[in-house]
Amino acid sequence: MLETLSKINTAIKLETTDYKKLYREMLLIRRFEEKAGNLYKKGEIAGFCHLYIGQEALVTGVQSQLQDNDVVITTYRDHGHMLACGMNPNGVMAELTGRSGGFSKGKGGSMHMFSVEKGFYGGHGIVSASVPIGAGLGFAQKYNNTGGISVTYFGDGAVNQGQVYEAFNMASLWKLPVLFIIEDNGYSIGTSKKRHAAGGELYKRAEPFGIPGKHGDGMDIDEVISLAKWGIDHVRSGNGPAIIQFDTYRYRGHSMSDSTKSYRSKEEEAKTNETRDCLDQVFKKGNITKEEIQELEEEIKILVQEAEKFALESPLPDESELYTDVYKDSK
Repeated sequence: MLETLSKINTAIKLETTDYKKLYREMLLIRRFEEKAGNLYKKGEIAGFCHLYIGQEALVTGVQSQLQDNDVVITTYRDHGHMLACGMNPNGVMAELTGRSGGFSKGKGGSMHMFSVEKGFYGGHGIVSASVPIGAGLGFAQKYNNTGGISVTYFGDGAVNQGQVYEAFNMASLWKLPVLFIIEDNGYSIGTSKKRHAAGGELYKRAEPFGIPGKHGDGMDIDEVISLAKWGIDHVRSGNGPAIIQFDTYRYRGHSMSDSTKSYRSKEEEAKTNETRDCLDQVFKKGNITKEEIQELEEEIKILVQEAEKFALESPLPDESELYTDVYKDSK
């Protein structure tokens, strides 16, 4: 079983051991997602499936700075966030395959699984739904005086939705402990950002609400951690919300049904893979040896194989599950 990523202290320069921990977490996400993609093609995963391949440094860097009492919410591209929160890969894969051993008992699938124990509140299929819910989680943190914060992830396309600005307004007015994270991978399904977003950098849209923000490279683990630390410190100190826009890139299509051929070139994809790949950057920055990489590959391969085996051997939910978890018993 993979341990939750050790918290990285950015007060000092990252050491090789830190980079190795980060690389291990990112490698798990990538190999897990590759396996999920293969299982989808085999018909073992039904419905929608949005892979996180290429964006691993973003969630890994941010999550490395959080405390156990913090909570996380995100969108439909969520498997990487689950793993970075420390959720068991077996349970994640079982949920993807609709099995009873999954985190939502096989009833939520790719976009709707939760783990209160790990502070993960979804996975939401509606574009920008994570933003007002994330503000609500921040309200709960403040109301209950937990000392924790709400980290709310959403994509560049979600920034155009009206409920985002209602959430900004409320979070700022009530000084809620919410860190808004824009995962800007440049495309809303097949529409490039320059065609769907007017007005310059997206994080600046929070400025009229008095929310400070920054913009950084989501493929650079050092920059992700540095900016995440800034945002988390700001929010946790009682200053109200903050926002960070991270530039990143998804290597696969928007979902498994999207080939990317109609809206971006193979040259663009190859150049990004060659010059910006986040795993390669951690490998170089950390001076990790090829022997260490091979050891990690073998370890992660076993974990992913175990997750696949657990998932496919788990039973399908019983029909009676249609009537469970509909209401919460208040007793």
